[in-house]
Amino acid sequence: MELSLLDKLSGTLANALTVVLGTGLGLALRGRLPEAMARILVQGVGLTTLFIGFSMAGALGKAKGGAVDGVVLGLMALVLGGLLGEWGRIEEALEGLGERIKQAVRGGGSFTEGFVAASLLFCVGPMTLLGSMQNGLTGDASLLLLKATLDGLSAIALTSSFGIGVGFSVLVILLYQGGVALLAGFLAQLLPEPATDPRVLLVTGVGGLMVLGVGINLLGLGRIRVASFLPALLLAPLVWWLAAWLS
Repeated sequence: MELSLLDKLSGTLANALTVVLGTGLGLALRGRLPEAMARILVQGVGLTTLFIGFSMAGALGKAKGGAVDGVVLGLMALVLGGLLGEWGRIEEALEGLGERIKQAVRGGGSFTEGFVAASLLFCVGPMTLLGSMQNGLTGDASLLLLKATLDGLSAIALTSSFGIGVGFSVLVILLYQGGVALLAGFLAQLLPEPATDPRVLLVTGVGGLMVLGVGINLLGLGRIRVASFLPALLLAPLVWWLAAWLS
């Protein structure tokens, strides 16, 4: 039986809804929680984000391209992507866009940082790809529903720190997860084993390093220009292909 559009997108829509609800609750709590409680909430998400980042970054050890180790490939993608992002002034462009949207919706906080942090945390990782493909191919949204629960809880804490920019990550969720779900049949031919495909593992690992940057920013341990590294996610499969071709 052919799946309906709603069947294929059920998990993505549920994920978007939990993020919207989490953002709304975070905005309601913002400024009302005692400073110590707000700080510990953000620190809890920051520590969890570091764990997620380390877990994802471990995929680099399995993403060997020809004779080149996955860690080296990840470093190449991250450095080249970062240089490209700085050259294109992606961070500044997103900040400018974020400021305009923040003024339009009368939001507060760091709009761009919240948008980028939430988009990376919610959309980069094997659960996103595997869950979306599973939902699109079979209609089973169980993996995305688990992810939706985690994302909704994270959205509360992120919003209490960064503001309404977190909620706009819903656009990325709908476009990316929804797109993968709708193209699941085609992607299944290109990536018959996405859980072990070295290109997926490399993107996951590079994304994990960027998620670590988000965690560092949340904990106030430094100021990583995470948005500048975004091109690395697109360069990672190309770097792997080049290494495999040269080997």
